[in-house]
Amino acid sequence: MNRLENYEVVRRFSVLIEKKVCGEELTESEVREIADAVIVGRIPDYQLSALLMAIYFQNMSVQETSTWTEELMMSGDIIDTKGISWPKIGRCSTGGVGDKSAFVLMAIAASCGIAVPTLVDSCDGLIISDLDKLASIPGFDCKFDVKKFQKQLKKTACCYYKQPENIVPADVVLDNIRRTTGTVPSISLMTGTILANKLSSGADGVVVDVKWGNGSFIKDVEQAKQLGRMITRVARNLNKKCIAVVTDANQPLGKTVGTWLEIEETIELLQGHGDPEIQDLILRVGMEIIRLAGVAGSTLSAKQIIIKKLSDGSALDKFKEMVREQGGDTSYIDDPSKYPKAKYSRKLSAQKRGYIHTVNAGMIARGVSILSKRKDGTTDHTVGVSGIMKIGMQIKQGEPLVMVHYNDEDTLESALEYFREAYRLAPKRPILNELIVERIA
Repeated sequence: MNRLENYEVVRRFSVLIEKKVCGEELTESEVREIADAVIVGRIPDYQLSALLMAIYFQNMSVQETSTWTEELMMSGDIIDTKGISWPKIGRCSTGGVGDKSAFVLMAIAASCGIAVPTLVDSCDGLIISDLDKLASIPGFDCKFDVKKFQKQLKKTACCYYKQPENIVPADVVLDNIRRTTGTVPSISLMTGTILANKLSSGADGVVVDVKWGNGSFIKDVEQAKQLGRMITRVARNLNKKCIAVVTDANQPLGKTVGTWLEIEETIELLQGHGDPEIQDLILRVGMEIIRLAGVAGSTLSAKQIIIKKLSDGSALDKFKEMVREQGGDTSYIDDPSKYPKAKYSRKLSAQKRGYIHTVNAGMIARGVSILSKRKDGTTDHTVGVSGIMKIGMQIKQGEPLVMVHYNDEDTLESALEYFREAYRLAPKRPILNELIVERIA
């Protein structure tokens, strides 16, 4: 591109940026023009950053966001799942430290004859992604070609597939800039990312767990509700079925945070046991998946199906089948106690008595991240925290708030600073947030 052409490009995008800064709605052709420029790398990074910031503050309309989402999808390939006869429902979460419900929900759905196409990347979760957790299972592989993904999905109804470069490549470019410009929580941009990724995997419908709180990218409950409404409206514009459930993520979900520790807790949940809060989340979101797929006609029958799949071992068998198909050693699923343990364990004791008012999930995740990074850059899958005491619990001085499992004394103190800062105690019992805030259809 010569200097004159470059000048014309910059001037053109300056006009579009100013239009969005003023809160005006971009036309369908203007949105497509921007998306095309992102795909071919024609828009300079500094202008793209300015545009994303303008969208962050001014948002986009449902129509703008629908066009934006469609363009993201069309920037790459869309996986063909027409040969799979089962209903195909994607499931997505916007964060959630310690949230291992995705594995359980996928296994339950697949055991009901619902295909769950799941494309994930290393940035899919907050600090610890689903890929990080699955990588703790010896032999587990999620890097393969699309034909294997289609074949496994047809055979087992579930598959975790590392998102290839040819799926929504425009969003990969945008994601890198959003993470450096603080625009990740944009309602319009998140909607585009979520729906483009899930629909590109071949899903007919999507159930989205929109999380709010210190364990999510979205810190405000009203913003989470707005995101849920935008997602469902845009999906409807694209002729896709969609349900959004707004849930609380102001503390870790479940009792553990850490790669293998969370897989171990997943096994417990698949056996119908475990932390009541995350069991409730699995039940509520699972009912939405089953009903959206048309497998159950009522909430009651969907609930009964989930309870049965957990109690008779069908869901656990399906999880093991997926692990086996992807090269994982299922002997560790059958007997988690044989997995290597961290060398040391240390309890983080309460400095005073009282009720727990805060368990900052983000700080817990950062502390675990410090523990899990080895000096050679690899991940230590044996470390993490367990026995997490939750908001509303009463505790005495000296009792453990959390149990820390670690291998490196040098990193322990840095991690403990985060764990200590995560907890706030007070004399009076706190008012607890509702786990399920709102259902949006």
